[in-house]
Amino acid sequence: MATLKGSESHCTRGKQRQCKYNIVFKFTDSKITGRTFSRGTQLPGGLLQERDKRAKWQGIPTLLQNLYESSHPNSDLSDAHDLLKTLLSQLSMEAMSFVTEDRKTIQESTFPNTHTFDLFGGVDLLVEILMRPTLTMQKKKPKMNDDLVKECLSVLYNCCICADGVTKSLAARDDFVLFLFTLMTNKETFLQTATLMEDILGVKKEMIHLDSIPNLSGLVQSFDQQQLANFCRILSVTISEPDLGNDDKHTLLAKNAQQKRNSSPSRAEVNQVTLLNIPEFIERLCKLATRKVSEATGGNFLQELEEWYTWLDNALVLDSLMQMATEEAEQSSTESSDESSLATSPLRHRLPPSMKIVHEIMYKVEVLYVLCVLLMGRQRNQVHKMLAEFRLIPGLNNLFDKLIWRKYTVTNHVVHGQNENCDCSPEISFKIQFLRLLQSFSDHHENKYLLLNSQELNELSAISMKANIPEVEALVNTDRSLVCDGKKGLLTRLLTVMKREPPDSSFRFWQARAVESFLRGATSYADQMFLLKRGLLEHILFCIIDSGCTSRDVLQSYFDLLGELMKFNIDAFKRFNKYVNTPEKFQTFLTQINSSLVDSNMLVRCIVLSLDRFQSQTEDVKVVEVLSECCLLSYMAKVENRLSFLFRLVNIINVQTLTQENVSCLNTSLVILMLARRKAKLPFYLSALREKEHAEKYPGCLLNNFRNLLRFWQCHYLNKDKDSTCLENSSCIPFSYWKETVSVLLGSDRTSLCAIASYIDEPFMDLDRDLLED
Repeated sequence: MATLKGSESHCTRGKQRQCKYNIVFKFTDSKITGRTFSRGTQLPGGLLQERDKRAKWQGIPTLLQNLYESSHPNSDLSDAHDLLKTLLSQLSMEAMSFVTEDRKTIQESTFPNTHTFDLFGGVDLLVEILMRPTLTMQKKKPKMNDDLVKECLSVLYNCCICADGVTKSLAARDDFVLFLFTLMTNKETFLQTATLMEDILGVKKEMIHLDSIPNLSGLVQSFDQQQLANFCRILSVTISEPDLGNDDKHTLLAKNAQQKRNSSPSRAEVNQVTLLNIPEFIERLCKLATRKVSEATGGNFLQELEEWYTWLDNALVLDSLMQMATEEAEQSSTESSDESSLATSPLRHRLPPSMKIVHEIMYKVEVLYVLCVLLMGRQRNQVHKMLAEFRLIPGLNNLFDKLIWRKYTVTNHVVHGQNENCDCSPEISFKIQFLRLLQSFSDHHENKYLLLNSQELNELSAISMKANIPEVEALVNTDRSLVCDGKKGLLTRLLTVMKREPPDSSFRFWQARAVESFLRGATSYADQMFLLKRGLLEHILFCIIDSGCTSRDVLQSYFDLLGELMKFNIDAFKRFNKYVNTPEKFQTFLTQINSSLVDSNMLVRCIVLSLDRFQSQTEDVKVVEVLSECCLLSYMAKVENRLSFLFRLVNIINVQTLTQENVSCLNTSLVILMLARRKAKLPFYLSALREKEHAEKYPGCLLNNFRNLLRFWQCHYLNKDKDSTCLENSSCIPFSYWKETVSVLLGSDRTSLCAIASYIDEPFMDLDRDLLED
């Protein structure tokens, strides 16, 4: 009996051991102990292997089981490293197919290996392995093998780009995000860390606080120039205001409401200040932006760009390729390369020599973007001072012909419009970022004269002297040691390439914006003449009238530039009349203006303001001559034409649809009425508006809309944080007169002939006012 009993006991223990690998036992045990399944690899190995054959999991669940068992805290992780290499070999091909696949069909692609890896807890396991050294209580943290860290990071990156939700789940882990910054201190793992971090920060719901990163200043200062350039790609996510993604939220009404709720600086603004406090940060960016690169070898540079640009939209991926090509060149053996890279073997042998230039171009795109964002921030003056001191503009001028605007024409690209986030080739992205930087640098700032060289500054002084007008103070104060070198300044070089662009090229949009920003602010006769002498007006008119350009973005930018170029300048109007010398040309010009007043209203404002000034200078023979001969001034001198513009300007906007793009229509309508008020003709214009709305059988609609717009104008422009100098400088009308005119128009006295209320019948008063109050 004893033997039988012992035999039964032995049999029972054997069955229990087998039961531990039984799925039913595991579920029952989890109910009793509370230790439930937390990952797919906890399922019995036999079940996983059996199911693997039918589900085609490629053995990934079993590999993950082994990886988990070989990566316990006391393990040397040598076995784990080998397993990870095997996993990466299965996942890397899917990642490369994502990178090289046509973007239009990428959503239809499936990545079964990556999905299986994530499904069975592979992502969480790798995060746990990476962060294990941070969890130890020992003073001296154990150091993981660099190759193992790179393998983990590469697998995670593959999962981010191929499996839905992985990036967001990693981004939600603040501890992991901060941990990644610590990995960037190691040059060996920097590239893989930066690549992964860029994806994670791009989807993170809340922008990270840069000042929460331990020793950020020391980290950035430890970077070499290549690392710093790549780090800029990460920084761009942390200093840019998030895209709201909804047009309604871009309305001025919504923005004003948001500013009232959030009066403190945004997280992006706080991060900008953090960066500016890092010693030598801006200086190093300026050096990166302006350093020279070798010329492209051979004449097939464009062809090579065409072949590669569709998937090299990530400077960090390109870095992986460059690093891999360098390593392979150093190795004479045919041994297979590190599988943590993001490319396959055949690809490495096809890397063209000119890739080095693309490499440098993509670095500069990231650097220029960061500098551009900082230039548009609250610390603009501080940034301006540093960019001037570190000679950014002269450096870019020296690169212009050899790198920024090389002497060839890209004919196969469809150049995108205003969206700086478009999927462009490196060459196109570089040009757009360069032009955006020039626009931000020149806009309403005295440092704009750094875009010229010493000879061109002397030319401006000579123009002022000949016209017997004082030099602009900003010109007098310009430090000549900081201006451009060479025979041409940056602005002149830009004008040269601007004239060579095809009519519908969207580079024209950015080029015109950059040149316009040089003219914006207080009107400078010398600045205008400098550009007029270089044929800019004739070029703009050709584009608007004769080139067949149909791009609304390009036409809007040219209308705005033309307005700044001609404002108060009698010579410009004389040149205009010389070019537009037939009724057909003038009618084409008017048709373009009238096709979209939102786009052309700044030019309309310029003509109205200039006409008003010229009419007060009748003692000047030249002015009288141009007034009598210029078709454009004669057209605007007719009151019915000004009324037509006024009616349409008020009619195409309302408070709910006001944005930064169309609020200029409101200000242009105000300019027309302010000038009428100066001549005691305001009642006449208001009466005409009343007659127009009655003729349209909508009594009260137009005038009530205008009253609501003016109420909003008061809320918007009388805000203590709102800079009103732009309105004053652009119109040469004191802001006090703007405020006074709006108050008069909004007067409640119905007996006042200058109050809108007196022209609205009582039953129709305050239509839709509640919409504004909401």
